[in-house]
Order: sequence, then structure tokens, then C-alpha cells
Amino acid sequence: MNDNFNLDTLPITDEIKSNFFKIIQLLGEDIEREGLEKTPMRAAKAIKFLTAGYEEDPKQILQSAMFSENYNEMVIVKDIELYSLCEHHMLPFFGKAHIAYIPNGKIVGLSKIPRVVDVFSRRLQVQERLTEQVLDCINETLEPVGVGVVIEASHMCMMMRGVQKQNSTTTTSGFRGSFKETDTRNEFLKLITSKLG
Repeated sequence: MNDNFNLDTLPITDEIKSNFFKIIQLLGEDIEREGLEKTPMRAAKAIKFLTAGYEEDPKQILQSAMFSENYNEMVIVKDIELYSLCEHHMLPFFGKAHIAYIPNGKIVGLSKIPRVVDVFSRRLQVQERLTEQVLDCINETLEPVGVGVVIEASHMCMMMRGVQKQNSTTTTSGFRGSFKETDTRNEFLKLITSKLG
């Protein structure tokens, strides 16, 4: 999201609000009950926030903070919190992303990498596509020597419904350029699992 992002500035359409109103009624609830009176508006604001990634261009975020630099070793941003909505059930999945790239004459402000994760996460998603979108955005915009992405997440659609496996996690990964080489990939995977210091 942009640095001045404010939930209250999101445009909330009457149509979204009225549809939440109808859903609550169809569930058999009393929409006039005190605790539910403002729920349609709250739910409309929440869904707009959780899908606000459609409003932003992640490549533009990276381009806004690219700098020429001769550094040519691995840059890793790990343990990036992410929260998204599964497109199949519109239930949350959440976890961490670990991202590394090897610059090719250009580096990017470190805060921009988590913002790219936020933009793609705040859309209806599947974890596999989210991994590829983050990977391709960084690869195409920075044109690094290589880039790697690993995402670990827990899915409420598995935990609350269906198989109801509360302790399961899903890991997805993607690699481009030099990260397809075993030594580089292994260095990245070792660094994201180790505790330095």
C-alpha cells in the first residue's frame, strides 16, 4: 500500500454494503440486532482493504526506489508477514515470504520488497500464483542476476473446514536466473532457515 494508506479513504460502494446485508439476512440473522447493525459497512470496508492490491502497480513500487549500485552478492529479505484470501473459499491464508536477489547493477529500497508482497497478497489468490507473481515482478523490474522466493503459509480453508488440519502448512518456491543453480539456491535456503547472531 502507499505510505499514506488509510482504511477510511477506501471507496466503499453501497452495492458491496447491501450485498453483505443480504448475506447476513440469508444466514438467518436479525440484521437489526445491535451487534450487526453496522456489520455490512464494516464487512465492506474489510473486503476492500483485503483486496486493495488491485488498485496498485507493484512494478511501479519497485521502480520508485531503484538505485545504481555495484553490489553483486545476495540480498535477502526474510520473514515478511503476508495475509491473503484464498480465491476458492475467500478464507484467509497467512504466513511468511522469504525473498532474495543478486543485483545486476541495480538495487531497490528494502521496504519496497515487502510492499510488493502486500500488493499481490491483497488480491484473491492461490499461494502458487502469489509466489510466481512476486518472483516475476522482481525479476522483470530489477533484471537481477537471479531471484528466489519461498512462501510458507497456513490456510484457513484447510484448518476451519474440509480436512480440518490445524497444524498443516504449505510451502511454495520459485527461482529465476542464478537461483536455478544448486549452490546459489542452497545458500539462499540455508540462510532463510538459520538464525544469525
